[in-house]
Amino acid sequence: MDEKINIPVLETERLLLRKMDKSDVKEIFYLRSDKDMMRYIPRPLCVTEEDALKLIRLIQQGYRKNTGINWGITVKPDNTLIGTVGFVRMHPEHNRAELGYMLDKNHHRKGIMTEAVAKVIEYGFEQMHLHTIEAVIDPGNIASEILLKNFGFEKEAHFKENFLYEGQYLDSVHYTLFEESYRSSIMKQ
Repeated sequence: MDEKINIPVLETERLLLRKMDKSDVKEIFYLRSDKDMMRYIPRPLCVTEEDALKLIRLIQQGYRKNTGINWGITVKPDNTLIGTVGFVRMHPEHNRAELGYMLDKNHHRKGIMTEAVAKVIEYGFEQMHLHTIEAVIDPGNIASEILLKNFGFEKEAHFKENFLYEGQYLDSVHYTLFEESYRSSIMKQ
């Protein structure tokens, strides 16, 4: 695995957002093998640690190809990964990226994801010069919907049965945060 990929470390009051690598395999396996934590993420569960390693390689490929940038979420001073946050699909030619995240269920309701997403949004608009950040969620994921709305994301569409996963057609809800809205909210603070 390419350990020489450089992505910026992002820091908040409580968190360190860092590059993920093969040393995170057990934590990635834990996150991605838990049916409850994966309930709203239509991706195959990790069955083995090798599955988790493949996912880490895919994340690193995104770094190299400029199609994704994902950070591991850690709570300072501990370096143990408790979640992931970042841009899962980037379209640099359109200055657009899709936000994705997940957090260990043992760390829910502590403001961790709010803090992590705030830093990633800031990075997206300030450093990557994005015009738009989008998020695609399952309509049943109320916690995610609340998180996005708290950042000023606007619901743009609810697509019915637009995604086939494991023989079932799923709905998806698309939210968007425009740079102009982001900058307006900063001015109000």
